[in-house]
Amino acid sequence: MYHSQSENASKKDEIFECFLGFACTLRILLYNKTREVISLNYPYESKRNVIYAKHGVCASSQPLTSQIGLDTLKAGGNAIDAAIAMAASLPVIEPTSNGIGGDLFAIVYYQGNIYGLNASGGAPALCSLENIRSRNHSEMPRFGFEPVTVPGAVKGWYALSKRFGKLAFERLFEGAIEAAKNGFALMETTAHYWKRAFEIYQKHLHHPMFQSWFDTFAPHGQTPQAGELVKLPDHAKAFELISTTKTEAFYKGEIADQIDAYSRQYDGFLRKSDLEAFDVEWVSPISFPYLGYDVCELPPNGQGLVALEALGILSKLEVPSTFSSETIHVQIESLKLAFADAFAYLSDPKQMPTSYETFLSDSFLASRASRITDNANTPTAARIFDHGTVYLATADKEGNMVSLIQSNYMGFGSGLVVPGLGISLHNRGHNFSFEHNHPNVVAPFKRPYHTIIPGFLLKHGKAVGPFGVMGGFMQPQGHIQVLHAMLANHLNPQAALDQPRFQWTKDKRVIVEPSMPKTIIDDLIHRGHDIHIESDLGQFGRGQIILYDDQKQTYQAGTEKRCDGAIASY
Repeated sequence: MYHSQSENASKKDEIFECFLGFACTLRILLYNKTREVISLNYPYESKRNVIYAKHGVCASSQPLTSQIGLDTLKAGGNAIDAAIAMAASLPVIEPTSNGIGGDLFAIVYYQGNIYGLNASGGAPALCSLENIRSRNHSEMPRFGFEPVTVPGAVKGWYALSKRFGKLAFERLFEGAIEAAKNGFALMETTAHYWKRAFEIYQKHLHHPMFQSWFDTFAPHGQTPQAGELVKLPDHAKAFELISTTKTEAFYKGEIADQIDAYSRQYDGFLRKSDLEAFDVEWVSPISFPYLGYDVCELPPNGQGLVALEALGILSKLEVPSTFSSETIHVQIESLKLAFADAFAYLSDPKQMPTSYETFLSDSFLASRASRITDNANTPTAARIFDHGTVYLATADKEGNMVSLIQSNYMGFGSGLVVPGLGISLHNRGHNFSFEHNHPNVVAPFKRPYHTIIPGFLLKHGKAVGPFGVMGGFMQPQGHIQVLHAMLANHLNPQAALDQPRFQWTKDKRVIVEPSMPKTIIDDLIHRGHDIHIESDLGQFGRGQIILYDDQKQTYQAGTEKRCDGAIASY
């Protein structure tokens, strides 16, 4: 559980909420008043300066996490060590977006070669469509044990360390354990989503199985405020067991026993045998050439294929290099088509009816591109869900780089926390299909369609750098937007991240940020798009980018303005 330093702050909350409401109202009024004069004369002007560094860079959504990464580099660790230390700290420092019981994907550039890691787990042996339907469900549940798949992040950390790391595995958890035991100051964005999750859970999660979430994250009937000192001693206990046993406790020992007992107590499917049987998978990244670069993603079951197919479709069109309504229109239409294909076919690669190469073939991409017109179309696609993910990027003085993303999905995940250990269990199984003949139908040992995707850029086989934009089904859309900003508009990483974003959600519905110019919005509406201005900037993803300049032999990095993003470098 977290230990609050101010347990009785309801009056402050009321004042703060009033201030937030006034600020949001004022922001909308100012936007409606001034957006008439916003021009299309880009490149977009960033409010932050890009960061340059000589030896190493660590970029994440949390300042303390980035500092932990930098400390790891300075202690003699490499980019992989730093990435693991940062990844371990984030379930403590930003538990609203990931947890110890989640999944992980990574792209690693190490000593001139590129590697992919899929650390996502499959459905438990007892989890079948028939078993879930027998519990009177008509679709995959969002909360509880039914959507819990085997957590893979913990074994992913060890796999990265064992193959590429320089420092002892136990050393990489010092920052996370220190923050959990002795406390850290909570940042604003995390405080906001913590409170929002609490309000949702308080309204919907009344079964005794969810009590451990409230005991851990809201023990006094409220969540911590921004700036408050937060301690999560249960997380520290879990990390001590994980680090000293090199993850054996989690998959075969004490933690596995407790997960098994917790699941059995509430008629869940997850068993110790499922944890024992799990292993990570090393994969070769897939890529597509775009504007002189090779854009790398991981193969299914992740949705990196959506980003690559959309880029492939765009490569068949004459896309303006400017930030304009025409550019955004074709990006939206390309993404619609790529998502329609993904929702129909993407799954565990062993279950897909065709190889992913089909969706990147020249003839297929040309056929899909021919369907794009000057007007908005409605493809057949599934509903878009919420987000809950963290992304980080690291680079060291030897040229090694890591693009890493981990998640619980939908914020805290399933709403379940292993009692006494602070382990939030994810709900990745929610993305399984309930259709008998669908490639992504729920089945034992099967990995679901997965939203989290790390990205990486190469040029002539050499590393340019890691990039990523978290946020559920926003992720491929964020990848497309920041890549076009950098590769076509020639913006630096920070300016590319700061540029106004859109997100296609379903049918012809597209949400845009309040900073999107009115002239662009008006033209998109004219083309038939159903445009909605969304004030919650969390809907547009949060990204980090590190690029290496081969001529200057320095790194440049950008971090997200839509959260508490920070870069630590030297």
